[in-house]
Amino acid sequence: MSASEPVILLAEDDDNDVFFMRRALQKAEINHSLRVARNGQDAVDYLEGAGEFADRVRHPLPAIMFLDLKMPFLDGFDVLRRMHSQSSLKNIPVVVLTSSSEDRDRRKATELGAKAYCIKPPATDMVREMMRLVYERGENVDVSAPGCLGKLSDD
Repeated sequence: MSASEPVILLAEDDDNDVFFMRRALQKAEINHSLRVARNGQDAVDYLEGAGEFADRVRHPLPAIMFLDLKMPFLDGFDVLRRMHSQSSLKNIPVVVLTSSSEDRDRRKATELGAKAYCIKPPATDMVREMMRLVYERGENVDVSAPGCLGKLSDD
């Protein structure tokens, strides 16, 4: 991996969902490096460069993060809280990718800084649209896409 190659961090504990994400990225022809955190604590450790993730050359900050809400050790809301409290992590776009279509979960994720709230499994069009968050950060990106629940605010 080159130092300038963007990294996608997927925080997901289900192997099937990891497979679906890899397939959606491949079909969308997005060739970024995909890193997988299998639980919420690993996601936080990766983001903070803690423990085995301390080497930022090998484990660079992601350009975007896809985050499951229901994970072991720390749930997705805990991960969002930690990210929101650290200035170095606040600007990483986070797309919640979950099985929950509950409006209260979507509202809570939005309050904690998520840029989009999408329902599993990830589809090619969804992934392609979410990657616009990386490349059009300064713009008012409409993150509505198939499988995603409405447009979220930029702040």
